[in-house]
Amino acid sequence: MEHEVSAMRISIFRGTRAGDEKVKIGILAVQGDFEAHAAILHQLGVDTVEVRTPAGLEGCNGLILPGGESTTQLQFLQEEGLAEKIQQFARRGGAIFGTCAGAILLANEVRNPKQDSLKLLDMTVLRNGYGRQVASDVVSGPSKLKKEPLEMVFIRGPIIEHAGPDVEVLAEYGGKPALVQHGHIMAATFHPELTDDTTVHQHFLSLAANGTSPATGSAKSK
Repeated sequence: MEHEVSAMRISIFRGTRAGDEKVKIGILAVQGDFEAHAAILHQLGVDTVEVRTPAGLEGCNGLILPGGESTTQLQFLQEEGLAEKIQQFARRGGAIFGTCAGAILLANEVRNPKQDSLKLLDMTVLRNGYGRQVASDVVSGPSKLKKEPLEMVFIRGPIIEHAGPDVEVLAEYGGKPALVQHGHIMAATFHPELTDDTTVHQHFLSLAANGTSPATGSAKSK
């Protein structure tokens, strides 16, 4: 895993993928610090677009679902026709990364309280699992993405109560998964966009660079 991330860095920093095709990442721009995600991606030389309509997702290699309030975001996605569009995007191999509320949207099952979701990751998530924190909780811990500790910022984060057998746990916090991946779908219960560490975004870009071609809508051959 660590070798894979390192091998992708040269092309990612140039914002390209195989065939000199530009990588473009859509960011759901409804709530949350979507501008912070964009700033990190721009630092890595990657083009971004704010997504508020199904048309905004066209031509994207990946999509970030940022923090915010998951019920409000889900209602917006359903009303605008984006929920179905995102599910189609995932089915054809588009990379998706959900942080905090975005992780809730991706989960197969949401509890505390129960709510609907996009059902793109085999995991059970508890909303506000760490309580309604007034201040952020900043920790550093081991991960599968690099040798050094990974900084993680939690703000009213959910808890991944259960991850399915095919879901890889990339980092943990308090004995629970904090960063997970299955294929081209990633979820974090923390906010990697609020740190100076670009490791998590680099890893997501490696998924996007190896995923769907926006020109054809088909998975890229390897």
